[in-house]
Order: sequence, then structure tokens, then C-alpha cells
Amino acid sequence: MRLTRQTNYAIRMMMYCASNPEDLSRIPDIAKAAEVPELYLFKILKPLVAANLMKTVRGRKGGVCLARPATEITLFDIVRVTEEGFFMADCFEDGETTCPLVDHCSLNAALREALNAFLNVLSRHTLAGLVKERPEIPELFGLEVA
Repeated sequence: MRLTRQTNYAIRMMMYCASNPEDLSRIPDIAKAAEVPELYLFKILKPLVAANLMKTVRGRKGGVCLARPATEITLFDIVRVTEEGFFMADCFEDGETTCPLVDHCSLNAALREALNAFLNVLSRHTLAGLVKERPEIPELFGLEVA
């Protein structure tokens, strides 16, 4: 399975915020540090806020931050919001297949099992774990390390 650029950028933005939990982060700062187009981050932010993964604070000293502790946000939580679908083959899409074997083929079951395994692994990894496993992450983002 290949994750989209949207998921990649969302994870980078959230890793930045997880690396900077005491302060609000500004989108221009995240964009520069994570090497992501600023407008793309604004686009991604809306569904992340709706899913209670990120929150925004308006005003002169406003910014963005994680809506929950990084220990409570899994990679699956992020992927579920940022990916359109998890169709690995035509036979995953209900009623959309042209394959005459769809009801008699084991490929669908094998692919579904593989997808479930992939999503289960993502469920075991938290945002906090991504940042803590690599202590150089905050420094790579240009954040001061305490």
C-alpha cells in the first residue's frame, strides 16, 4: 500500500507539534521546518481538526497544536482521516468491479488480510513513539531541545 502525500504531510505536521508540545505552533514555521507547502498544510488541517487530532487557536498569538496527547494518537488515526480509501484492487470496491471471479477468488480475502495487518501495525504506533524513538527529530525541525 502506498500512502498519499497528504498523509505524509499530515504526519510531518503532527510530529512537529508532538516535538513542541508546550507551545502553539504556527503553520508557516511548520511548513518551513517540515519542507511542506504552507497552503497544503492549511488544507490538511481542516479534516485533522474535525477528527479531533489537531486544534487551532485564533488570534495574534494563536497557532495549532495536537488536540490530544501524542501518546493517544496512533498512525492509524491519522491515516484513517487523510486517506481516501483502502482499495488495493478493484474487487475491494463494492459493485465497481468488472472481474468475473470476484465472488469465487481468494485474492480478495488475501488482500483484505494484508490490509488488516497493515492497519493493525499502524494502530500500535503512536505519534509520541515516532518522536521519542528518534530524539534528533525536534532538532531536525529546528526546535530548541530542552
